[in-house]
Amino acid sequence: MTALSAPLQWDGVVPTRAADTLAAPGRLVVCATKVGYILMTTDGPGLERKFDAKQRNRNKPGVVLCSSIEQLKELAELNDEILAFYQMHWDNDILLGCILPWREEALQLIPDATTKALAMDGRGTSCFVIKFGRPAEQVAEMMWQSRTLTFASSANPSGVGNKGRVEGIGQRIEAEADLIIAADDYVASMQPGKSADSRHEQGVMVSMVDEWGKLVPEQRGQRSVLPCPTLIRRGLDCDRIMENLAVTFLSWDYRQGTYY
Repeated sequence: MTALSAPLQWDGVVPTRAADTLAAPGRLVVCATKVGYILMTTDGPGLERKFDAKQRNRNKPGVVLCSSIEQLKELAELNDEILAFYQMHWDNDILLGCILPWREEALQLIPDATTKALAMDGRGTSCFVIKFGRPAEQVAEMMWQSRTLTFASSANPSGVGNKGRVEGIGQRIEAEADLIIAADDYVASMQPGKSADSRHEQGVMVSMVDEWGKLVPEQRGQRSVLPCPTLIRRGLDCDRIMENLAVTFLSWDYRQGTYY
């Protein structure tokens, strides 16, 4: 499959064509977010195409896009402190992704075994992301209306950023995508005063699980509770997220690059 036409310019309106495209099996949509472009898909064949388009190793799962706190609560295992942490970022429109286990009841929403293998790590956890940017949020919202999950990865050759420009996704991804939703100006507006070379191209990721994938315990105001939340990837609004970690948890860790 190849892109059906030139990129569709996002004008603030819900891109229904993207949802229509993703409703078909194995489809890929490139869409703008706060930190650049992502590849979106909904099933195993689409995730297979995503890895092939990016020429990326299969050991780095796609993230799960959550269009509401209610969806997050339905999909991921949480405790009251982690939920409050997410809510802080939802209320302030801050991009955040946390590594969490899936709720047992939510596993039935995963469409096939390939999706499960490529959207989770070996511990059965995934990164659940909120407030990733209006163009992609609108698509994820529309998909969730039909109880369809949306998975994503950055739309660029593995290890190479797209610089927040649709032209930066690379010829291979451009040729493979079934639809491209362009919004370079929107991406640039999320980090005013920064250039394509200086702005963040990813969101912050916080692990809320231990080394076996079990949810970290609630701290309830106690000090030195271990295991604790661990910031494993810096990115957009890292300073604000670290402040919120300090407000919510008396103990948390910083281990840049300790990917799941």
